[in-house]
Amino acid sequence: MQFYYGNQMPLRVLDEAEFWKHQEEEHTVVIRELVKDLEQEYVDELKEWEKKFTETHQRVVRYIETVTRSNGQVTPALYQDILQLISFCLQQSDQFIKFCRLIMEESRPISSNPTAKVVLNHIIVESEYFIGIAQTILYQH
Repeated sequence: MQFYYGNQMPLRVLDEAEFWKHQEEEHTVVIRELVKDLEQEYVDELKEWEKKFTETHQRVVRYIETVTRSNGQVTPALYQDILQLISFCLQQSDQFIKFCRLIMEESRPISSNPTAKVVLNHIIVESEYFIGIAQTILYQH
């Protein structure tokens, strides 16, 4: 976590979301590259996840720029929009975790690849970490 924002919750939680949405985007590529014989339906779904994470990442960056330009004067409306965006980010991560668990259970190439299982478990833990961090920051305010 970066500390250029001091105690400003909007920048703090947006900073976390920006980092983790980019991570999740990269994780979709890692899975596709690691499991070369992954079923096409899962490859296609991972590409869709990558696109969704890219879009969410870009939305978060726009909010960071808005908050930064507001010189710390976050209006109640902007604050509510940020809370809604972070809530969306949490739900998105939760759905991605479910998808990762699904492919671990249903994909033959993954079930026969111990390294892929370890990597997918690590990816799940990282998304769960983001959810925990974001919830902690949100519930403190």
